[in-house]
Amino acid sequence: MIQIHQLKLPITHTKEDLEEKVIKLLKIKKEQLFDYQIVRQSIDARKKQDIQYVYTIEAAAEHEKKVLKKLHRNDICYLEKKPYEFLPSGSRKLSRRPVIAGSGPAGLFCAYMLALSGYAPIVIERGKTVEKRKADVEAFWKGKPLHPDSNVQFGEGGAGTFSDGKLNTLVKDTKGRNRKVLEIFTEHGAPKEICFDAKPHIGTDILAKVIPSMRETILSAGGTFLFESTLTDIKICSEKITAAEINHNTWIDTEVLVLAIGHSARDTFQMLLNRGVPMEAKSFAVGLRIEHPQEMINRSQYGSAADRLPPADYKVTAKGTNNRGVYSFCMCPGGYVVNASSEENRLAVNGMSNYKRDSANANSAIIVSVTPDDFSEQGPLGGVAFQRQLEENAYLLGNGAIPQQLYGDFKRRRQSTSYGTFPSVTCGNTKLSPLHNLFDKDIYESFLCGMESFAKKIPGFDDDGAILSGVESRTSSPVRIHRDFEFQSAKRGLYPCGEGAGYAGGIMSAAMDGIKTAEAVASVYMPYC
Repeated sequence: MIQIHQLKLPITHTKEDLEEKVIKLLKIKKEQLFDYQIVRQSIDARKKQDIQYVYTIEAAAEHEKKVLKKLHRNDICYLEKKPYEFLPSGSRKLSRRPVIAGSGPAGLFCAYMLALSGYAPIVIERGKTVEKRKADVEAFWKGKPLHPDSNVQFGEGGAGTFSDGKLNTLVKDTKGRNRKVLEIFTEHGAPKEICFDAKPHIGTDILAKVIPSMRETILSAGGTFLFESTLTDIKICSEKITAAEINHNTWIDTEVLVLAIGHSARDTFQMLLNRGVPMEAKSFAVGLRIEHPQEMINRSQYGSAADRLPPADYKVTAKGTNNRGVYSFCMCPGGYVVNASSEENRLAVNGMSNYKRDSANANSAIIVSVTPDDFSEQGPLGGVAFQRQLEENAYLLGNGAIPQQLYGDFKRRRQSTSYGTFPSVTCGNTKLSPLHNLFDKDIYESFLCGMESFAKKIPGFDDDGAILSGVESRTSSPVRIHRDFEFQSAKRGLYPCGEGAGYAGGIMSAAMDGIKTAEAVASVYMPYC
């Protein structure tokens, strides 16, 4: 296999143009090219007058090594492809089926790998199936009461189900787990382009179909799902897990319990702490969602070529007061700001996009870093208490609706009385509210510093009419549950996993951590079946 890097073509190119460029670069005849595939596609928009698509291509050709000898190019090389392999090597016999708490990306992919290798995992999920969960969420957005265990945070697929479905990650993985996650998604209905797009995304509408398909594969391979089943207690004997309780009334004997509980399982964190499971508070970030017209973002990023390219995104970072990091997070082109609450009388927001990203507005979280120093006196769950206080304040500001404010009014610390030149695109009721009262002085001023910096990179970013929504508090887990190099807690048989346990951030990294955790289980135990 020959790999070609940095193959560039204008944005108007065709599939035929791409094939011709491959043939030209390899200096071969058309009949000598057996096949080729795109392994990465990105947009280089650094020069607005010459925006190009940039490709990495894998090509199969006649006499490949001879072809390469003639080229002498650093951007074209020989590649020996080694697909990811899940190879159980454990010798210990399982006395009971492994239990996985949580069916977000980490739990789902852990269950997937174990099920297909004969471990017959039992997945317990406090929420409902995607189909039932979707109905609960949409009813809540229309004003019905919040369902504490079936909402944007809890239910099949985890918090990622109601998001943009972004699949990019900064995690470098030489074993091919990244590619394996993308392939599993496409096998269950995700668009094929996620396997090569530099910034892949699925979208909420398609994710809601992919996840149930993965569930069916796990079931057919011997796995079991128990929905509306919350992990409420654990039994530990001689520092080893022996059983897991669901719903305060049913015990499941097990010697393997994967804790893929998600970053919002605050009651579960408390239970684990009470049972002596080692954990610590960790840094995360809080802030507000900001909306701009998508057309404005497109023009800023692409210039006159905006109409010929997909909806643009952005990523911006800055330093705030006291050296706090300020950055954009979970940017949703053509998306929606959503009420993502999971506890009564507390309110949190998130961003969501469908596959087409075709709403009128772009939104992202602009967040400010907080560290355990901000809540050091409250122990391992200090970050949880910090989040809850902000969410209680946000709920009161909006009287239960999403509190919103124009950026110009936020900056001048005055109440907004109407929207500006464009409306908000939201899922859930909204109310103009004094968001400038939400944060302390340090976070507030850091937010303003960030906005001033971002406006230098994206003109109009700090426009007075930009719409803010709060509070963005569930950016990542406020807790890290300790695990060793075998992926186990000091309470043996407990496997902290994914974003909620503090080892991932986003769908891709959580899914990859789920696979790593499955590997760790399989390195100790033989298949159950």
